Amino acid sequence: MESVTMAALPIALIILAIIIIIQGLKIVPQSDMYVVERLGKYNKVLLGGLNFIIPFVDSIRTKLTTREQMVDIPKQAVITKDNVNISIDGIVFCKVDDAKEATYNIIDFKRAISNLAMTTLRSEIGSMELDSTLSNRESLNSKLQESLGAATQNWGVTITRVEISDISVPIEIEKAMNMQMEAERAKRATLTKAEADKEATIRNAEAFKQSEVLKAEAIERMADALKYEKEKIAEGEKSAMESINQAMKENKDASTFLLAKDSIAAFKALAQSSSVDKMILPYEVANSIGAVSLMGDAFFKGVSNGKPNS
Repeated sequence: MESVTMAALPIALIILAIIIIIQGLKIVPQSDMYVVERLGKYNKVLLGGLNFIIPFVDSIRTKLTTREQMVDIPKQAVITKDNVNISIDGIVFCKVDDAKEATYNIIDFKRAISNLAMTTLRSEIGSMELDSTLSNRESLNSKLQESLGAATQNWGVTITRVEISDISVPIEIEKAMNMQMEAERAKRATLTKAEADKEATIRNAEAFKQSEVLKAEAIERMADALKYEKEKIAEGEKSAMESINQAMKENKDASTFLLAKDSIAAFKALAQSSSVDKMILPYEVANSIGAVSLMGDAFFKGVSNGKPNS
C-alpha cells in the first residue's frame, strides 16, 4: 500500500506542475491587452503573444481591446437656442491607449463616454439655433469630439471621431421648414431670372452699341475713301488743266487741235448710235447753219420789240 502511495505521489506532483505551468501561461491575442494584478494590486499589462504569470498569485483583472470601439449615444430630446424641441442621437468612436488608466481611473468608460456625450450634446445644442444645428453637423461633431477628448484623457481613452447620425424635428416644424424652403427656392429662382434678364439686356445693349460703332466707323472710312478719291481726281484734273494751259501758251494751235479732237469723238459716237433720227453734216455746213440760226434769232427779237433790224 505504501509502495502504491509512493508511486502515485510523483504522478500527482507532475500533474500539479503541469497545471501550474498551464495556469502560468497566458496567450494574448494580437489586438487585446490583459491587466494583471498580483495579490490584488496592479502588476503589469500583458500584450499580444505568449506571456507568463505566477499562478494563484497573479490574476487577470480586465481584458481590453486595442481596436476602435463604438459607443452609442441614445436618442434624446434636446431644446435649441430658439426653443425648438428636437430629437438627436449619434455614435462616438474611441480607442483604448492605456489599459491601466482605462481599468483603474473609470469604472465603465463606455457608459461614462455615452453619458458625457449626452450631456455635452445638450449643452452644445442649447447654444445653437435650429438652422445652425441642421446645417452645421460637421462643426457640432468637432465640438463634441473636442469636449469628449478633453474629458477622456485621464481614462486612457482617445476619442477618434464623433458622428451625429440623426436629427428629428416635430412635424409642424418640418412643414414650416418645407414651406420656408420652397419660398427661398422661389425667391432664388426669381432673383436668378432677374439677373439673367439684366445680363441679357446689358449684353444686347453692348452688342447694339458695338454694332453702331462699327457702322459709324465704316461710314467714316467710306467717307474718307470718297474724299480721298475726289481729291485725287481733282488733283488729276487740275494737273491736266495746267498741262493744257501750258501747252496752249506754248502753241496757239493746241486749242484748235483739242476742239477738233472733241468734235471727231462726238461725231464718232453719233455715227455709232443706233438711232435713225440723225443727220451728219460736214463741219463747215454745220458752222454755216449755226450762223444763220443766230441771225434769225436776232431778227425775230427785233420785230418783237417793235424796232426794225438793220
